[in-house]
Amino acid sequence: MNSNTRLTMTNRFRGYLPVVIDVETAGFDAQKDALLEIAAVLITMDSDGYLSPSRSVQVNVEPFLGANLDPEALKFNGIDPHHPFRDAKSEHDALQCIFKPIRQAIKEVQCKRAILVGHNAFFDLGFINAAVERCKMKRNPFHPFSTFDTVSLCGLAYGQTVLARAAKAAGMEWSHDDAHSALYDAEQTAALFCNIVNLWQNQAPNFVKHIGIDSEPVAK
Repeated sequence: MNSNTRLTMTNRFRGYLPVVIDVETAGFDAQKDALLEIAAVLITMDSDGYLSPSRSVQVNVEPFLGANLDPEALKFNGIDPHHPFRDAKSEHDALQCIFKPIRQAIKEVQCKRAILVGHNAFFDLGFINAAVERCKMKRNPFHPFSTFDTVSLCGLAYGQTVLARAAKAAGMEWSHDDAHSALYDAEQTAALFCNIVNLWQNQAPNFVKHIGIDSEPVAK
């Protein structure tokens, strides 16, 4: 990169586009327990290199054939997998709904792949990867194992690892009534991720030199 190169989504994360994912499930075992809900939040970058949440996508998912439905998990997230108004899609169609805008965003910002951002990201990625495998899908836009985990980032930035407490520490509002909905949790996680990345950019404006970009961001 030359001295005229600006910070872009392409070069900020080595060609990976951060996409926030949250899933709601019927248990903790990605191989056996049902995937019930997926939400994704796309991230955009402005001309000064600052991140903000962009488009959100959410879809309800039908339990796959033979899936385990743990009553305790369903009580926790409040989901009735068989509710007639859920308008749930098969795992294959649900993944297609989530992946289509992600692939489009990857192409628009000239990244090579998405990287999953999540609160306990290994959990969300595990269920996404398991569903992809069950559906025999060949084009998973996410890196197969690397993630950005906001548990670690929030612990560093705010001294909190629980999502609700981290949000409050960051000065965000938190609704306990809306929590444990995939869309709400994904949007809160996206806001936290962007806040932390932007905070780092403000506190360490010369960090761009360490990733090969010789241009300092404008302070906000």
